[in-house]
Amino acid sequence: MNDESLILEQLDYLRKDISSISDSARSLQELREELSPRVNEAIAVLIKELAEVEADCTLEDVAYLVKNAMRSVRNMNWSLDQLKSLIDFLRSVEPLLKSSVPQSIYLLDQLQQQGIFQIISAMFEVTQKIAKTYTAEDLEQIGDGVVRLVGIAKKLTSPNALNLLDKAAEIPGKLDMSRAKPVGVFGAACAMCNPEVKQGMGVLLEITKGLALLKNGTQVEGA
Repeated sequence: MNDESLILEQLDYLRKDISSISDSARSLQELREELSPRVNEAIAVLIKELAEVEADCTLEDVAYLVKNAMRSVRNMNWSLDQLKSLIDFLRSVEPLLKSSVPQSIYLLDQLQQQGIFQIISAMFEVTQKIAKTYTAEDLEQIGDGVVRLVGIAKKLTSPNALNLLDKAAEIPGKLDMSRAKPVGVFGAACAMCNPEVKQGMGVLLEITKGLALLKNGTQVEGA
């Protein structure tokens, strides 16, 4: 290949490059011509919108906002990390919420139908009335009394106490008060021959011995 052929080859390459650049420039020109009206419209809208906020926003405000944003980059990054963690958590509990929320709604509906909320509201109103009527010292004293009453109720739940109260509750239903007549000393002596009267007197003596606890607070020997 001689110098002339090499020069012609190089010129051919240059012609192709120039043709490609010319095509690109033509495409860019066409794109600019197409986008120019849209850009002008956007600039016009932007100018109009900025004119509306011109009194409330100045360049100093924008500069201050930019500086604040730059100072708060770490805080914003931390907030984004926390938001990502929250989103991951919500995605994890979403299946559980889908099953638990209907059950919670059903349970609340059952409580509403059973009047639980009305009872709670009434108890709250009672608490307000108590607070208006009694002082904190009174309520503290009442609380101490309630604690003792609970202790008494606990003692009454022992098997012996429950059996005694259960049997005592049956007595009024078995009594015929129309048969009660005045009894003198001799009548009482004669009544002692009745086995039921003897058993009743024995029970009465045991109860009488137990009543000694009301005086000295100690257990009666042989009781």
